[in-house]
Amino acid sequence: MDALNAREQQDFQKLVEQKQMKDFMRLYSNLVERCFSDCVNDFTSSKLTTKEQNCIMKCSEKFLKHSERVGQRFQEQNAALGQGLGR
Repeated sequence: MDALNAREQQDFQKLVEQKQMKDFMRLYSNLVERCFSDCVNDFTSSKLTTKEQNCIMKCSEKFLKHSERVGQRFQEQNAALGQGLGR
């Protein structure tokens, strides 16, 4: 990053923020699609049943915990790789 001038750093930061937003939206979209498909079964009512609500809560918690864990593993792998390259 030090080799970039201020304008290039701003452009790079903007690209990183856009990628993060895109990744977040993809995560959210996958969460909604997955949990809706797995949990919502009764289309005769405009409201969710208690069973569907509970399923969606559990599904979203699991999905987010899984995503968080995957992110942690990537950070650990990147740190280990960075240490390996720094030798």
